[in-house]
Amino acid sequence: MSDQAGKSVVTVAIAGEEYTLRADATADYTRECAAYVDRTVSDIRGQGTLVETHKAVILSALSLADQLFQARAELDLLRRELSRLASKLASDIDSAAQSEDLAPRS
Repeated sequence: MSDQAGKSVVTVAIAGEEYTLRADATADYTRECAAYVDRTVSDIRGQGTLVETHKAVILSALSLADQLFQARAELDLLRRELSRLASKLASDIDSAAQSEDLAPRS
């Protein structure tokens, strides 16, 4: 369901607690994000003797932040590599075009 501002309102469960969220994203996307967070909390709780939910949530937040930072770094590397390859391709095309212009015609 949506409110008048175009935001979706959805109820999700994270670590056994229900939350009603208002988001700019679709309800399905918001549920998908919440499910990912919930799985991360469950994974953290399943790794050891951590009982306190708030501590598992904090560790999950740190894990998700780490994933985000790693993804950003990888994206930055890919963008730089793409830029380098695009520059090389442009240079190769310019070289080929100049060679073609200088070639004798029959």
